[in-house]
Amino acid sequence: MTTHVKVIAVLFIVFGAMSALVALLAPLGLGVLATLVGRSGDQDAAVGATVLGLAGVLITVIAGVKAVLNLVTGWGLLKLKPWARIAGIVMAALNLLSFPLGTAFGVYALVILFRKDTEALFAKQADRPSSASTPA
Repeated sequence: MTTHVKVIAVLFIVFGAMSALVALLAPLGLGVLATLVGRSGDQDAAVGATVLGLAGVLITVIAGVKAVLNLVTGWGLLKLKPWARIAGIVMAALNLLSFPLGTAFGVYALVILFRKDTEALFAKQADRPSSASTPA
């Protein structure tokens, strides 16, 4: 089961990196598009350019938050942190909305993270004392 959890962790990190890329490129692409629309000379061009600019900001914020959450979840799953299983379940459910790759990944992650042996793996890790909390 550890192998499946590590695969899920790496996939969360990959999805996080892809979301970060979207967060970086969305303002550029929509900014260029807004500039082209603004220069068209149409009466409603200013409204269109404004809407495109706001869409760029919204996409950047959403993709940035999703990137951070996916990256943190992936890191936690790699380290078998007890909180990471719950975070993985929540993030897998949110990834179901990203059809088709996110949906396939979300189903796979949910199936693995809801298994009893996966739950036991994270419970065993939670019972293990950390080296930072042991007295010197």
